Amino acid sequence: MAGTVIGEGVAEKKSHGLVIGAASAGTVFEWYDFYLYGSLAGFITQHFFSGVNETTGYIFALLAFAAGFAVRPFGALVFGRLGDLWGRKNTFLVTMLLMGLSTFSVGLLPGYGQIGVAAPLLLVLMRLVQGLALGGEYGGAATYVAEHAPPGRRGLYTSWIQTTATLGLFLSLVVILVVRSMTGEEIFKAWAWRIPFLVSAILLGVSLWIRLRLNESPVFQKMVEEGKTSKKPLTESFGEWSNLKVVLLALLGLTAGQAVVWYTGQFYALFFLEKMLKVDGALTNTLVAWALILGTPFFVVFGWLSDKIGRKPIILAGCLLAVLTYFPIFKALTAAANPALAHAAAAAPVVVVADRADCAFQFDPVGKTAFTSSCDIAKSALANAGITYRNQAAPVGSTAVVRVGEVEVPSFRGQGLAKADFDARKAAWTKSLTETLHQAGYPPKADPAQVNRPMVVALLFLLMLYVTMVYGPVAAALVEMFPARIRYTSMSLPYHIGNGWFGGFLPTTAFAMVAATGNIYSGLWYPIVIAAVTVLIGLFFVPEMRGANIDD
Repeated sequence: MAGTVIGEGVAEKKSHGLVIGAASAGTVFEWYDFYLYGSLAGFITQHFFSGVNETTGYIFALLAFAAGFAVRPFGALVFGRLGDLWGRKNTFLVTMLLMGLSTFSVGLLPGYGQIGVAAPLLLVLMRLVQGLALGGEYGGAATYVAEHAPPGRRGLYTSWIQTTATLGLFLSLVVILVVRSMTGEEIFKAWAWRIPFLVSAILLGVSLWIRLRLNESPVFQKMVEEGKTSKKPLTESFGEWSNLKVVLLALLGLTAGQAVVWYTGQFYALFFLEKMLKVDGALTNTLVAWALILGTPFFVVFGWLSDKIGRKPIILAGCLLAVLTYFPIFKALTAAANPALAHAAAAAPVVVVADRADCAFQFDPVGKTAFTSSCDIAKSALANAGITYRNQAAPVGSTAVVRVGEVEVPSFRGQGLAKADFDARKAAWTKSLTETLHQAGYPPKADPAQVNRPMVVALLFLLMLYVTMVYGPVAAALVEMFPARIRYTSMSLPYHIGNGWFGGFLPTTAFAMVAATGNIYSGLWYPIVIAAVTVLIGLFFVPEMRGANIDD
């Protein structure tokens, strides 16, 4: 008899292990697909947005990245509804297939030089398909695992799902590094950046094989047998105030702050190192990968801890720490990753002295606007050089001046000049500015020999620790907030609005704020403000649901 009980216990553990492993493996693959684009945004800019100026092209590339996030809530509605009507397992099989095919297609798309404007349009279309698929994936995987978890271990079980986003990012970085090292930078830049997208076909096949071995969630099976499934999950989820109120609280008091902390720690840090601090791309990926390796186990640690002390305290503590420490962490990151830049910025700060009416926001959607005012010429050169600066108002009608420490470099007015004359004048002026910056100690890029690798990894790990605090317990928290019959639909929408909109637009918004202000740290205000709002709303209005009955 005892042997039978022990045997059943072992079998149950194996069954739970398969559930967690299969759901996690598939979700790792989907995140791998999704984050390849973010990791390769610089190369995608060159191949798909080469018809516009450099600043606009990079913003466009980030917008295409964000497009996948923008449609995630719609994917949550479509596939969440199917998940509550049709079942958890079948729905996330469909989402995985869509994700894999769209990612593989990105690796085959012709660039701007081959098919013109159709190239970025097709790229955005593939990103939209990816976003719709991911919008249905997460809710299904989290719900599926939570509905298998025994009481008191829901946070621990679902925390394995939470590791998948980081593992997917890590896998994408590893594949990129391997391909880069095998092909060399020139070949990788020319065409080999496509290989990681094409590799997804292999991962798709493996993931589908694993997931086909799963059975349906026992909670959903029970609802089907008892005839308790929802007939109108969208109406019940969002058309009734009693549930809609919980959806809004989940969004504003949990997932919005969780999302911006997640994307700041994992993606904006990567963009900051490579774009702002001019650290070599391969080295950046390596440093971020080490931080991910060190930090990933803490998803499980905080998921386990949330079973003991609650979900809300850990999530809100992570948001609060981010609010209080982001500015000093990123300033320390500058000093560690590019000490020459940090020293030069302190010793010879750059100031653009200009008539504010002479300065435009340099984002050109069609790539046809010529930014020829003296202020725009100055700011464009500084932005392309990755130099932070502050603005100082000058008398109306005056020509802009770039002040580097005590040295002044007057800009010039390009209005009315023929294109050839303007280009020649700008090249000569940019050369003069570059020489002045160089004399003041500003490096054209970070010196790999001067990068304090242990300190950079430590700082990235600290950012990663905040990520694990806010993300480890959030799946269990969302599952416990909603009734079983509409759980897939109800939890998916606040999660994907938070992560798709608040989080997904973070790199684009933050980079645009930096481009507009000239301060490389100004983009941090975006996650800080949203995380602070989440702390306040979560603290006073979101209930703690740890241990709630999720079978009904």
